[in-house]
Amino acid sequence: MVAREVSHGRTTVVLTRDFMAGRDSVWRLITVPRQLQRWAPYTADRDLAKVGRCILRMLGGDGETGADIPSVVLVADSPALLEHSWAGDMLAWNITTVGTTSRLTLHQTLEDETMASAIAAGWHLCFEVAESILDGQPTSPVRGIEAMEHGWRELNKRYAIALGVAPSDVGR
Repeated sequence: MVAREVSHGRTTVVLTRDFMAGRDSVWRLITVPRQLQRWAPYTADRDLAKVGRCILRMLGGDGETGADIPSVVLVADSPALLEHSWAGDMLAWNITTVGTTSRLTLHQTLEDETMASAIAAGWHLCFEVAESILDGQPTSPVRGIEAMEHGWRELNKRYAIALGVAPSDVGR
């Protein structure tokens, strides 16, 4: 599921995904650097399960590190809530239990609202990889230019419609 919220002049993209895994497993996936590098667009210089400063390192499709982004973990309430900065954006990861699944809801408040559909498309691909890891059949991460080969452009268009925004002008 995806939604767009606007508050105080800032756009937040809300993405929800259910995983057939326990909350602790999902928590480790979003906080432990070696787990992040398996599916996310970044890894971290430390475990994100503690409040304080950290560095998020962007990862390319080949797994090589790119830019270092100084960040701050504001809330780390295991295994329910993680809030941290990512450049000018704020990310809030909520993990709840729904029946036999864990529901991960990501609220990403954007510095640049024109990136809404691009952000949603990128996380969509990342969540696909995360699901494969949690299911015990991991696939390779999909990041950077490699995302174009995995349907990112079409996802960008679909999410633009779902969010009621123009498609992000990235990768054209």
